[in-house]
Amino acid sequence: MVGGYDERPMTPESESLSLEGVESREIDITGCLILVVDDNQQNLELLEAYLEPLGCRLLASTDGALALDAVRQHRPDMVLLDVMMPRLSGFEVCKAIKGDPQFRDIVVLMVTALHEVSDLERAAECGCDDFLSKPVNKVELLTRVRSLLRVRVLKRALADYMRRSGDTPA
Repeated sequence: MVGGYDERPMTPESESLSLEGVESREIDITGCLILVVDDNQQNLELLEAYLEPLGCRLLASTDGALALDAVRQHRPDMVLLDVMMPRLSGFEVCKAIKGDPQFRDIVVLMVTALHEVSDLERAAECGCDDFLSKPVNKVELLTRVRSLLRVRVLKRALADYMRRSGDTPA
């Protein structure tokens, strides 16, 4: 074992998945698609402006029902989801995403003005991957989004590798 990694001979098949020596900041998230959902236009614009430096593609939605339509149509990598919205709440949207096998791997980051422990517990029960409280701190938002998307990219790479090699993920 060298530097915390098993030392193994590299083959062309394993080379594409090797992460030895790769810094987390080197994982490319620029191709990722983020769906930003908030019924307040100013919040949408602020979140989009905060996310712009990441280089990700952005979609916006103003309510829960439209957000689910966008998920089905565009299959984003991440959904930044307000909780209190018309038609469907963020809790309902998250539960629908995480309850559907073809979408449950989409990262859901809830952005909420709610601060009660019970609200955070409810968000966790719906399956959200993380949550932020409003008003959103730009550095905290970018750090969490970047981190969650890196994990998403790595999981996708692992799943693709496993499919190509004929193995099935555990």
